[in-house]
Amino acid sequence: MKPSDQLPEAQQALLRRMFDAAIASAQPAICIPPHLPDPQTLGTGRLVVIGAGKASAAMARAVEDHWSGPLTGLVVTRYGYGVPCERIEIVEAAHPVPDAAGQAAAARLLQFVQGLKAEDLVLCLISGGGSSLLPLPAPGLTLEHKQIVSRALLKSGATISEMNCVRRHLSAIKGGRLAAACHPARVLTLLISDVPGDDPMDIASGPTVPDPTTCEDALAVIRRYGIDVPPEVLEVLQSGQGESIKPGDPQLAGTEVRMIATPQMALEAAAAVAREAGITPYILGDALEGEASDVGKVLAGIALQVASRGQPVLAPCVLLSGGETTVTVRGNGRGGRNVEWLLSAGIALQGNPRIHALAGDTDGVDGQEEIAGGYWAPDSLERAWALGLRPLDSLANNDGHGFFEALGDSVITGPTLTNVNDFRAILIDAPTTEN
Repeated sequence: MKPSDQLPEAQQALLRRMFDAAIASAQPAICIPPHLPDPQTLGTGRLVVIGAGKASAAMARAVEDHWSGPLTGLVVTRYGYGVPCERIEIVEAAHPVPDAAGQAAAARLLQFVQGLKAEDLVLCLISGGGSSLLPLPAPGLTLEHKQIVSRALLKSGATISEMNCVRRHLSAIKGGRLAAACHPARVLTLLISDVPGDDPMDIASGPTVPDPTTCEDALAVIRRYGIDVPPEVLEVLQSGQGESIKPGDPQLAGTEVRMIATPQMALEAAAAVAREAGITPYILGDALEGEASDVGKVLAGIALQVASRGQPVLAPCVLLSGGETTVTVRGNGRGGRNVEWLLSAGIALQGNPRIHALAGDTDGVDGQEEIAGGYWAPDSLERAWALGLRPLDSLANNDGHGFFEALGDSVITGPTLTNVNDFRAILIDAPTTEN
């Protein structure tokens, strides 16, 4: 059967296989083992495992499964993302808005690495979500201050890089401070990237890497988006008390960082699935940013050009992209950046009979819903209207999850135990003979 002859269910299944392949490529059980040190190189030193993020518990389990020597450890992950471990303690906390459990876990992590020796090795397991899971306030601030700033940033439309710049300068553990606390021990950080550009300082706000940004940079973000923050937050930033650990600091001399899974790797895994199905994949970028609804319109426009004019590429094909868009929240619906993008793109496609799409967060949670994303079919608009839905109103109300749930087209994975950011795929069928 040619791709153009497939039934809609076949296109949906192919898109889901690509999404699942992207997630599978970033599983810690696959990514961790090649990067573990040789136990013989430790000598008399100890292996101490720490970490934070949505994938950190699964990363810890992979370490335990493949490390033959003794170890101790403590990692913090999102509620529901814990994985049973025997030697590494797993603590769960809240994401994306931090809670007291995360604050207590962050304080314990700092205490856990006190008194280490130069021959010891700290294996730090970091993945996306670590910023919210390590909410240890800088001196003079409280957890409530961090929660207020976090909620405001999430609604502001700021990029993940801008949000993490602010977070680093309001923290007692991010921005290199965790690595500094490990000194004089060596620190090997294994990163699963969920940020555009794979910059280590933006993954969980860089607890083990130097930070070249400043308190003034953080203040600029707050001013740029008109964010109303408590006076105590302004005091920490304006006084410079929140300054982070800078490049060249001797406390970070024994640190090494390795990127073990990235959005690009995930997109390449999805592309391989497309090729096996006889569909040509085109990766448009692994670091696309911008307002989700705007990016949706742009990518829909490209898809329509392919479908109607065979430019810049020929169908059948699939347009793949990753990165992290933003949503400036103006409504009170149930949304997330992936379903926001998909709904905007779908409206722009106007029921084109040859175009299907899927968007999802590889961690299984889009926004604050336990839903990864959604699926778009050529008849999605028609079915929505038949149900009395108004797609433009749903988009204006940031109610992407409500929209796709009503259609029965939500994409649900459950906790994936990894996180390499957003996944977007637009599948364009070949023209039929009637075209």
